[in-house]
Amino acid sequence: MNDNKKFKAMIVHEKDGKFIRSIGEKSIDELSKGDVLIRVKYSSLNYKDALSATGNKGVTRKYPHTPGIDAAGIVEGSFDNKFKPGDEVIVTGFDLGMNTSGGYGQFIRVPSDWVVKLPAGITLLESMIYGTAGFTAGLSLARLETNGLKPSKDEILVTGSTGGVGSLAVAILTKAGYNVTAVTGKSDRENYLRTLGAKIILTRENVDDNSGKSLLPARWGGVIDTVGGNILATAIKSTKYNCGVAACGLTQSPLLNTWVYPFILRGVNLLGIDSAHCEMELRLKIWNRLAKEWKPDSLNLIKQECSLEELNHKIDMILQGNITGRVIVKIGTE
Repeated sequence: MNDNKKFKAMIVHEKDGKFIRSIGEKSIDELSKGDVLIRVKYSSLNYKDALSATGNKGVTRKYPHTPGIDAAGIVEGSFDNKFKPGDEVIVTGFDLGMNTSGGYGQFIRVPSDWVVKLPAGITLLESMIYGTAGFTAGLSLARLETNGLKPSKDEILVTGSTGGVGSLAVAILTKAGYNVTAVTGKSDRENYLRTLGAKIILTRENVDDNSGKSLLPARWGGVIDTVGGNILATAIKSTKYNCGVAACGLTQSPLLNTWVYPFILRGVNLLGIDSAHCEMELRLKIWNRLAKEWKPDSLNLIKQECSLEELNHKIDMILQGNITGRVIVKIGTE
């Protein structure tokens, strides 16, 4: 392909300490180095994308920059014979959209060991309904199962359940046969959560203990926590003997102030979930389970779609906590 070929992308510029988002043109030769050139069909909106798009230097160091930590599309060219032109592929995690030009452009170029062939059972669009959020939810469930979790009558708690990771965690757990209790601060989303499969819906106040107690009555057979802070601390104090808490987010707070007692008296296991650098062998297993036995019947209910031109407003909305489920970005390549 002509390295001077122009394509459309969201570009974030830094000017006088302010960060300005616009839709502009880039050329292939501006892309990051890599083995595989991909024509992007879909991306998605994650909280990390919004941070990159608003100048968070902990996410993106240098601007101008094109965010988008998720991308699904078609291989345009490859120096690695594992991939050939026309292959449908997914890229999530690693450095995509952080300091590598990301999915909010019509093309990306990445190392081949970041690329996953689209598994049978899902479309490119469906892969971005999952994206990093769904992969994180699936990885959390896999870690909990490795810790001993099996479907039973025990309640599995999902916090932040109307967000991307939370919504998909509720849906995936339900599909896998688990009894899900969902936590949300949005009372008008109860029907949405019940449609995804939640049996019980709690408010944040129900799981945000400020009593100062080191242990609470043991209720949860497992937890997927997307919020961190005191809600995570409360979940740890409320988890049953030898069960696991998967910590995969920090939308409430990155701080965790808790007691040692749940760990040494109940054997609670706190499981850290890092989806960005998950090794490829496990990554492929998770994607195949998401495409097959974990694929929720309600998957399409979790998405809303927008164009690249409409994305700017959605970024503001996710920062304000006003997004339910997943925003899929139609990149609109020719």
